[in-house]
Amino acid sequence: MRETTKNYALALHGGAGAVPGRDYAAVEEHLRELAGACEAQLADGRCSLDVVELAVAELERSGLYVAGRGSAPNTAGYVELDASIMAGTSREAGAIAALSGFVSPVKVARDVMEKTPHVLLVGTGAAKFARDNHCEEVKDPDNYYQLPVGVTEDDIDNKAHGTVGAVALDLSGALSAATSTGGTFGKLEGRVGDTPLIGPGTWADDDIALSCTGTGEHIIRAGGAIAIACRYKSGVALSVAIEEMLTEVMRLGGDAGVIAVTRNAEIATLYNSDGMKRASVSTLATLNVATFELTLNG
Repeated sequence: MRETTKNYALALHGGAGAVPGRDYAAVEEHLRELAGACEAQLADGRCSLDVVELAVAELERSGLYVAGRGSAPNTAGYVELDASIMAGTSREAGAIAALSGFVSPVKVARDVMEKTPHVLLVGTGAAKFARDNHCEEVKDPDNYYQLPVGVTEDDIDNKAHGTVGAVALDLSGALSAATSTGGTFGKLEGRVGDTPLIGPGTWADDDIALSCTGTGEHIIRAGGAIAIACRYKSGVALSVAIEEMLTEVMRLGGDAGVIAVTRNAEIATLYNSDGMKRASVSTLATLNVATFELTLNG
């Protein structure tokens, strides 16, 4: 039986696609409120898996980020969404990719984890599964989706990107992670990035939980979250392990950001893009919310 840690920790991200000079005040206020609500749940003993799902579902529903309601259509003219969730203690995981027509992709991903023997469902199969399990559908797609904060119509042709994610440690010592995205703006129909891939986009085990954001193709090719986890478990300092992966993403021509929480309640929120919308809090650190102003601990 796992020994109670008496520590909790939480980190959220709203994507590493922040553009200098644009106003993210509404996003930062939303992250501040959401992080506070999640902290209260962790302090009350709620499990980390429930908290990361709750957090990502709210980020999806808000329309403030490139995920859920804030997603843009692909080149075929409709929205496709990706999400994943993972429980570190059991290594159980669920994910969906190229899902259309549902409010909370992360909820569908958790249902995949808990109600099927599979890890990943895609496209029409994922939609049928979500419908069969009574997941909430988008009733009026033409009026539901909106441009997220900090994104303009001009960004659609420039492959703007964004993702949301949450990682958490609960009082029992369990770590969990979840990630969700609408993908890059102007993406090809059927495109899938790192977000729904257990390993590159999302990872949780007994020692660490991670969620990535950035240009998914480059994150996949750099190894992403699992590359960081393996380096960390081998004894490399958390910040160094993350920076190694981010350096590789940059060498390959992309940009990225990572949020991580360890079993010791250590938090890292690092990125190599211009900015990353983020919030973090723990029993060992006060609430921090920022978009730019990178520091070692985010």
